Amino acid sequence: MEPLYESKISCICCETIFQSTRVRPSFKRASAVDSDFCGHYDNGVNPDFYVVRICPSCGFASTENGLDKLNDTQKKNYYDRIGNNWKGQSFNGERTAEQAMASYKLALLTAQVTGVKDRVIAGLLHHIAWLYRYEKNVAEEQRFLKFALEAYVRVFELEGVSVNNAKLMYLMGELNRRIGELNEAVKWFSRVVNDKKIMDAAMIRASREQWQLIRQEAEENRLGKAKPASQEVGSA
Repeated sequence: MEPLYESKISCICCETIFQSTRVRPSFKRASAVDSDFCGHYDNGVNPDFYVVRICPSCGFASTENGLDKLNDTQKKNYYDRIGNNWKGQSFNGERTAEQAMASYKLALLTAQVTGVKDRVIAGLLHHIAWLYRYEKNVAEEQRFLKFALEAYVRVFELEGVSVNNAKLMYLMGELNRRIGELNEAVKWFSRVVNDKKIMDAAMIRASREQWQLIRQEAEENRLGKAKPASQEVGSA
């Protein structure tokens, strides 16, 4: 069975019917998953490459979590910023890492000009950071992790009472940890662990583990800095 298949999509911007390439569920099993939910795949097909659907007619790019429809103002904003300059490029079929990156950045720009919710924008920014992680481009990964974190914070401020509150708080802790903001990371992890209203056992356990990891790394750094000094005293 081929890992890729075609799905029929109706563009919410120009109403064109087009085919978008998807990955079969049986090929979506990750061989490893990072602590911020980035999947790694050994079967040669990365499902993250095919999340974004792009209309070949007008270039409107979105994910399944995007808008269901556009009003006239949103369509005008899209065409003014993107659609009128679209060259009819096709993203159908197998995608390279470069095409995947281009698809996410187009989806991000589309989301921003059409006023998509911060939760969707945060997810796009986070996925772009993952794509840079796959490429081992640490500087750009860090840059987009910071952008994603800022968007997640906006989501929390607006939707903090939602059912995914624990996962959102954990993510804010983990992204802070990954960009080196350890005090902020501990703040969010401790909130997940200590808030009696949170019943998400998986997120509580993950927050406790990452909190402990920060403690261990801090202790290792402390001992590492202290070791040369003690050696110097001993040699004297």
